[in-house]
Amino acid sequence: MPNKAYIHINMLLQMAHIPQNYPSMNYILKTDMNKAMKNGKTKQNVKTNTKTHKALKAAGIAAGAAAAASLSAVITTKCLVNVALDREPPQFLKDANRLVSGSQANEDFMRRVSEASERLAATPNETVRITAHDGLTLTGHVIAAEDPERVIIAMHGWRSSWHADFGMVADFWHRNNCTVLYAEQRGQNNSDGEYMGFGLTERFDCLDWVKYMNSRFGTALPVWLCGVSMGATTVLMTAGLDLPENVHGIIADCGFTSPGAIWKHVAEKNLHISYGLRSAVADAMCRRKILMGADDYSTVDALRAAKVPVMFIHGTDDRFVPISMTYENYLACASPRELLVVPGADHGMSYYLEKEKYEEQVLDFWHKYS
Repeated sequence: MPNKAYIHINMLLQMAHIPQNYPSMNYILKTDMNKAMKNGKTKQNVKTNTKTHKALKAAGIAAGAAAAASLSAVITTKCLVNVALDREPPQFLKDANRLVSGSQANEDFMRRVSEASERLAATPNETVRITAHDGLTLTGHVIAAEDPERVIIAMHGWRSSWHADFGMVADFWHRNNCTVLYAEQRGQNNSDGEYMGFGLTERFDCLDWVKYMNSRFGTALPVWLCGVSMGATTVLMTAGLDLPENVHGIIADCGFTSPGAIWKHVAEKNLHISYGLRSAVADAMCRRKILMGADDYSTVDALRAAKVPVMFIHGTDDRFVPISMTYENYLACASPRELLVVPGADHGMSYYLEKEKYEEQVLDFWHKYS
């Protein structure tokens, strides 16, 4: 039976549109030897005893295997980075999503997410657009409270949507008089951009949205930056920027530390392939697509310079973003910090499993730092 690594690599080859029936090493070796035999110099050299022939063949096979391994590394890395950053999802993405995230189906959770997503999407809202720092047009949705006590900038996650990621928590926000800007992240849905940036580029978008909401609603209300998954990484990276004074804090649910770190985790833990040799290829591809390397900046870098309070949320059973990344972020945070750990919660499931505890701690956080 093929092992998991073999199955996952074949899936990645399909997603990269690479035929699995590449010429075998025997064929490559035989072709190269035939070409070599036509060369007189090679004929002279190859007229050796059986041991020498076997040694040459073994060396050729070893070289071929090394070349094949290098080719496989490049192909799978190309596929991984394309899945991560490109707007247009590669073929077989539906299957890849499960592999990449390591998600285990929870039918009740998925049903609740779907129902809440439909409710929020159907809620009357104002669709707004801004021009980002680099000229892209970004789309957002404002739902204003009648008597607002705070403003929330909500940043959704990777290959998701504003109504899917915040459908369940939206009622809590609205019950507590929050005016919310639900951003559509660049490279996704109705916002411009060919690529997602895993927080590296989106952090500047988040700041642009803060400036927009301040221009609309003034600076008297406290602003809170909230994100889930890649959206959490986005708001955490925003902590390293020069924020307006009315930004009072950040709430980050299951964020990772950097593109390079999460790609390494996904490759090794969920796809069961080594990331060591692939890291340089991934970094070069990332730099070509979004003009920044996968490890040029991280949430840890940002949090060491953070000046606003940060609340970290994470589930212990997260198979996509390991809780160790939130612990790393928490320890790096230079500003006041709080931590909510939800036992048994997989990726993005903390509110679903511990709604009362989640709401209680968030309310306390708001009141403490407003």
